[in-house]
Amino acid sequence: MSDIKQYVGSRIKALRKEQKMTLQQLADLIHKSRASVSKYENGEISIDVETLQDIAQALDCDINQLIDYRSKKTTHTPQPRELNGKSPFYQADRLYFYYFDGRSNRLKDGVIDIHKDENDMGQYDASFHISYVTADGRSSKNYYSGKAVYSDMLIRFSFVNQYNTLEEDLLYIFNPLEPRDFTEGLLCGISSADLMPCAFKCIVTLTPQPLDDRLKQHLLITPQELRRWQKLNMLIVDNRR
Repeated sequence: MSDIKQYVGSRIKALRKEQKMTLQQLADLIHKSRASVSKYENGEISIDVETLQDIAQALDCDINQLIDYRSKKTTHTPQPRELNGKSPFYQADRLYFYYFDGRSNRLKDGVIDIHKDENDMGQYDASFHISYVTADGRSSKNYYSGKAVYSDMLIRFSFVNQYNTLEEDLLYIFNPLEPRDFTEGLLCGISSADLMPCAFKCIVTLTPQPLDDRLKQHLLITPQELRRWQKLNMLIVDNRR
């Protein structure tokens, strides 16, 4: 039980800091003392459902972002990850996601968390956060939950936006055969801005990357790619260095 309290507390603390909110500000919003909020974040006391909902509203997040806890098990590692244990992308519990959005002329980044426990369908639970800037300049995030499926050459993620369940995204990334920190991928789904089908060339890495011009150039669609897509009448992404 203490593991759950500590996990929920750490999620509250992380989301509060993302919002640049102090302990006292959060305490005022949920009508609790600063000491109580501190104990929530440190996992010292349990939080009732009503208070959790109040905290989620104060942090402008879905309550699932606070309670997406997965219990630790002592069972063997599921077969797909055993067979591909040499690949760090199969072993990783957290991956970093990047794409360039031409509509806003911005690099965008996200975090993918993969939970160790496998369900009966050979899938893993996963969560996905994408950072973005709103029209008024406010930094925010979209929160997705879904599944991860592993194969010899590819990893597939399927996600649903927790704020808008009509928005479903499918992300395919390559499993690099050689040791390296990044891999190419393609994100397909519905644009949350205009509700149109779309696809983005993306990069997924094992470690955080600076949002600089080098990363932008890697993510821009090249003339060679455009010519190939036109010839094939198909949008594809290569597994290249």
